[in-house]
Amino acid sequence: MAEEKVPRWYTIVREKHPGVMAALDQLGIAVRREGPLDHKTAHLVQLAAAAAIRSEGAVHSHTRRALRAGATREEVVHALMLLVSTIGFPSVSAALSWAYEELEKPPEGNLK
Repeated sequence: MAEEKVPRWYTIVREKHPGVMAALDQLGIAVRREGPLDHKTAHLVQLAAAAAIRSEGAVHSHTRRALRAGATREEVVHALMLLVSTIGFPSVSAALSWAYEELEKPPEGNLK
C-alpha cells in the first residue's frame, strides 16, 4: 500500500515537535483500542467531526482512511449528509466537495 502524502506543514510540525506528535499519535491509538467501534466506523465518525469544524485537510484525510478501512463511497457520502440538520447545508456541501475530491480518484489514488 502506498504511503499517505501529508501536507508540508504537518511534516514541519512533526520535525520541530517530535515528542508532542508522538504523544498525539499514542493518544489516537489508545482511544481507538479502548472502544468498541471498528476502524471504518471510527473514521466515519472522525470524518463527520472534521466536516463539523470545516477542516478541509481532515475531511480529505478521513475520507481516504475510511475508504482504506472498508467504507463505501455511499457510506462516506451518507455520513456527511447525516449532518445537514446539525451543521447546515453550506457546511455539508463544503465537506462533500472535499470528500468528492478523494472519491473521484481511481481506487489506487485513494490509498495515497
